Amino acid sequence: MFAIVLALASAVAYGGSDFAAGLASRGASVIRVTLLASVASALVGGAALPFAAAHPPSAGSLAWGAAAGLGGTTGALALYFGFRHAAFSVAGPLSAVGAAGISVLAGLLLGERPSGLALAGIILALPAIVGVSASAAASGRAGPGEEADLGGQPGQGERAEQADHGEGHGRPFAGMAAGLVAGACFALLFIGLNRAGSHSGLWPVVAAQVAELAAAIVAAAVTRNVRLPAARQGRLAVLTGAAGAAGTIAYFFATHEGFLAVTAVLTSLYPAVTIVLARTLLGERLTALRLTGLGLAAVCVALIAAGGAG
Repeated sequence: MFAIVLALASAVAYGGSDFAAGLASRGASVIRVTLLASVASALVGGAALPFAAAHPPSAGSLAWGAAAGLGGTTGALALYFGFRHAAFSVAGPLSAVGAAGISVLAGLLLGERPSGLALAGIILALPAIVGVSASAAASGRAGPGEEADLGGQPGQGERAEQADHGEGHGRPFAGMAAGLVAGACFALLFIGLNRAGSHSGLWPVVAAQVAELAAAIVAAAVTRNVRLPAARQGRLAVLTGAAGAAGTIAYFFATHEGFLAVTAVLTSLYPAVTIVLARTLLGERLTALRLTGLGLAAVCVALIAAGGAG
């Protein structure tokens, strides 16, 4: 049960991070928000490290952590490309379901055997993720977390800038492929943190955040976009990074308390948190698709809770 609580806490943190990222991107460059959010994320991880670093890290755990961080960054960039060439309702759900589905498959191949109820919840989670992640196309109005690709982990603004670019339809197959690539990369984030093991404390998480920060610095240097955002957008970017770091830390502990197949799926429900925040704080409407996705997500969580996380 503790693994379920941690995975849901991770989903809440990632959803909040996505919400803050969307708001920040309305008035600041995506690259600037990315860079400041990555700095904040690394600082939070570094501050938490002394409290969960009882043993020196192994080279393998650091490598898996770095791979996880690069997977999250690459996935966000791939998703951004997908949004330029295919409808949001195609690329977004493909990436979200791909990340959850590949993580489940990896867990099963690694010998995990969830209970019947938990497995039913996992299966039900896939259409739930589709419902909540396809909400931008369904409503015709973007939520705040659906506006910017911030080049970070899932939950750190994995959405394209709709206001500037709109929904692209020029190369739909390229967009679909990019959505699948993004899902595979996000799955690498989940699997990498799982395979890093828990014996090195939070060192793998810090390695992931350092890798993400390095990627953000490179992107900022290449685009010559290294200035800080304005005050309000800067605060939102810091909140994005801090919440994203909290989500990664919660997921890291969750995936070592329970099955990868369970914790990755529960964490992948984070878009539901973003749309609830948009409804509560900004008054955005809930479409039938959003409500269906939220309802399925609730049933999914109940089934997994009843079946156990492993």
